[in-house]
Amino acid sequence: MSTGSSNSKITSNRNGNNNNSAVSQKNDNKKLAKEIKSLVLWKSPMKTLKYASLEIIYLLQTNVNRLLHRRAQLTAVLVLLCSIAVAIYTPGEHQKLIDYFKHKGFFVVYWLGLGILSSVGLGTGLHTFLLYLGPHIASVTLAAYECSSLNFPEPPYPNEILCPDENGAAEHTVPSLWSIMTKVRYEAFLWGAGTALGELPPYFMAKAARLSGNDTEELENLQELEKLQKRKEKGEKLGLFDKGKLMMEDIVERVGFFGILLCASIPNPLFDLAGITCGHFLVPFWKFFGATLIGKAVIKMHIQKIFVIISFNENLVDKFIDILALIPLVGVRLQKPFKGFFESQKQRLHRNNHKQSIKPSDGNILASVFEYFVFAMICYFIISIVNTFAQSCCKRMRKLQSSNSSVDIASIKQES
Repeated sequence: MSTGSSNSKITSNRNGNNNNSAVSQKNDNKKLAKEIKSLVLWKSPMKTLKYASLEIIYLLQTNVNRLLHRRAQLTAVLVLLCSIAVAIYTPGEHQKLIDYFKHKGFFVVYWLGLGILSSVGLGTGLHTFLLYLGPHIASVTLAAYECSSLNFPEPPYPNEILCPDENGAAEHTVPSLWSIMTKVRYEAFLWGAGTALGELPPYFMAKAARLSGNDTEELENLQELEKLQKRKEKGEKLGLFDKGKLMMEDIVERVGFFGILLCASIPNPLFDLAGITCGHFLVPFWKFFGATLIGKAVIKMHIQKIFVIISFNENLVDKFIDILALIPLVGVRLQKPFKGFFESQKQRLHRNNHKQSIKPSDGNILASVFEYFVFAMICYFIISIVNTFAQSCCKRMRKLQSSNSSVDIASIKQES
């Protein structure tokens, strides 16, 4: 009897210790989550900057160590770069080819880079379609209707748009929707391909975590989805955002290639979850990237181009300016800056050889507002990156501390 009672006491003590450790673990996780959320520049700027700096130093050290462990690849890259530098600065007939690659290479890197920035996932993406590609397509559309042509002189196109010389032999006809789409097809495709490349980091991180058996940091989103699934099974009410997460995971997991294609072909702020899900379930790379590339660079890009071109149709723009006057109290005041902006854009298109000097911001509030808007968006993007670096550093340091403390406790128990 005494032996049985002592065993039951030991078992109950163990269960009690396990429950206490589970409760303490939950409390620690809540404290960590609260501390991480507080690491933003507008709440604790000095602490956030400190952690962000430590994270940058950590990333530099980690990447330098990786490069040093791959000396053969590093040597090959350095030799290649030195060869390119010698070719660039050595005079000869090849300079024409180098100038061509410089021009086209900058064009490709520029639009690909803007696409990557739009979806790279550093806290929040820079909305480069709204800030760069959308206005570029709108400018080409307005110029096409004003000039009755798409044969803009190059250079300065695409950096600046000027109507072709009226004395030239070019035929002036009203461009069609398809011809305007064709004019901007390269930059639009490159931007869409860049957004597809920006979706790869979540896929690779989740896949590496699954293959290595590490279920900690990379799969937190999947653990969140599992919790949402349990809440749904219990009949709890879910918000629209949570329902969207579950629906997208279900589409990607069940439909496969066409599910990824569908999710990539529509404006979708939750597409990072598709990459995480595909990486976790070890979906082949080309299946994921192929569907993402077709969806974002072909289907979605054509939808966005059509929307912008139709929105900036000359007749629709004139109707929009006329409708503004119908708004009570502020209609006439709003109509003036919009009309001035579009008139200045039309005048700039007819500046032959830059003889006229028209500044788009002179007497035009709308252009200045857009410039400030672009500046504010870029600043917010930089701030979000700093916050993300700081939170990542804090999370990594706290997990390192907890793992060290657990190792110390285990060693103390073994010694005792």
